[in-house]
Amino acid sequence: MTRSASPPLSGEYDYLVIGAGSAGCAVAGRLSDDPTVSVAVLENGGPDDHYLIWTPVGLAKTVVKPGPYNYGYYTEPQPALDGRRSYQPRGRVLGGSSSLNGMVYIRGHRKDYDDWAAQGCTGWSYDDVLPYFRRSENNTRFAGTANPWHGTDGPLYVNDLRSPNPFCQYFLQAAQQAGHTLNDDFNGAEQEGFGYYQVTQHNGERWNAARAYLHRGKTVDGRYNGGRHNLHVLTGTQALRLVFEGRRAVGVVVSRDGVEQTLRARREVIVSGGVFNSPQLLLASGIGPAKHLQEMGIEVRHDLPGVGENLQDHLDIVINTQLDSTDLFGATLRGGLRLLKEIRRYRRQRAGMLTSNFVEAGAFVKSRPELDRPDLNLVFTVALIGNRNMGSRRKLGHGYSGHICVLRPESRGVVRLRSPDMREAPLIDTRLMSAPRDMETLIAGIRIMRDVMNQPAMKDLGGREMKSESFVSEESLRAFVRGHADCLYHPVGTCRMGPPSDPLAVVDNELRVRGVEGLRVVDCSIMPTLIGGNTNAPAMMIGEKAADMIRAAAR
Repeated sequence: MTRSASPPLSGEYDYLVIGAGSAGCAVAGRLSDDPTVSVAVLENGGPDDHYLIWTPVGLAKTVVKPGPYNYGYYTEPQPALDGRRSYQPRGRVLGGSSSLNGMVYIRGHRKDYDDWAAQGCTGWSYDDVLPYFRRSENNTRFAGTANPWHGTDGPLYVNDLRSPNPFCQYFLQAAQQAGHTLNDDFNGAEQEGFGYYQVTQHNGERWNAARAYLHRGKTVDGRYNGGRHNLHVLTGTQALRLVFEGRRAVGVVVSRDGVEQTLRARREVIVSGGVFNSPQLLLASGIGPAKHLQEMGIEVRHDLPGVGENLQDHLDIVINTQLDSTDLFGATLRGGLRLLKEIRRYRRQRAGMLTSNFVEAGAFVKSRPELDRPDLNLVFTVALIGNRNMGSRRKLGHGYSGHICVLRPESRGVVRLRSPDMREAPLIDTRLMSAPRDMETLIAGIRIMRDVMNQPAMKDLGGREMKSESFVSEESLRAFVRGHADCLYHPVGTCRMGPPSDPLAVVDNELRVRGVEGLRVVDCSIMPTLIGGNTNAPAMMIGEKAADMIRAAAR
């Protein structure tokens, strides 16, 4: 398709949504349900109409390094990770990170949300947010049934895997041999147990937030005209700074095709840039810790100490096992020939290995039996995955891997500006494993995962555990963790929600930015604490709930 130069932008809308990620798509789409209002959603990246995005296995290309769809940030060197920089892929495309992620549909544990409410975030208990999860969801497994946990007519398709990998069944058999129970619905009555994940796919294709909420609308160049002419999707539009009149946010200065323009909001400005870019935009606009703003040469509009604080991410490590089977992904000649057959199958049937999200099965378990909920996520992956210390992909060959993830880390990091210019990457310091408890929990998870992997259902398949020398002593195990642990790409918390008594709360329970008017933050940066699971479904829940709060305020 030939793309012409971007047409001029309209200067004023009722609502401006800055960022077309998971939450931004949801809040923009829902606000535009009202035909009497105009909504513009701004995205720095481009459209999501590419086979690498819509074909599930395409994530193997889009996630691994920076590119047209991926900011590909890096953190500051992490002392507890032997000085390594942590890689941080973030979506730079319509749909945001839902266009790159593993498509796993997980909400977290109900007590995670009940904890938010207990900390003063009234209206955010599990019973409060469940209706929004259900409203967003179109779960085909439960179609035609009345299920208290799931929705069946929302815009977000959720499905069972079309072509589960046979090795996942071996993994689940090994879990039973190790004494664990199976769970066929991690988002139902109970989270604990082993089972298959459901995925955000439809007819074997990725169903990202843009397909769910935006493609029924109209882009500025008419690309997705679904009859919703009050929803304007502005791609290639970089937000530079918010515009204020007195204490009220009234718009945003953007760069589009190298030209700066000002867009105005008659009602509200909604920042949905994500956990790194939302605090970055607030800081660049003079909202944040006064000392840091002054160091950057930015006029302080409002001293808000919590902006950029409270960064959290799931701590993760991978155990790889090499096994020469083309049922498992691998960069070999035989694997390439198998992949050619699978490409033909996918084109004909939208089935087969190309529908895989790689992380097809997993578990939620407790590191200690006295805990009130699982604190570990174990993930079975049908490929060899790891950081650069594991060696080249071609040398690794075929195999499978087991992720061990700490669900509620105690470590906290920070996001700051490198420059007042939004076109430069922010400074990200996750401070992974700065809290000693996180290392101990991760080691407990490694032992649980290796116990499962050493059961007959897996062991009898053959294969060679990589880095096996790392598990012979406590000292070598800790060295392995320092050399290979990283985050799981689930950052939250940098514009956290909280009551007036919380000195680091950036937004109130209605997601309004404290100290100014007409401005909200709507994305996972508002989470006060991490939830026990993947963050994509919660991001869309936040967008759904925010839309209701915004509409209520306008009445």
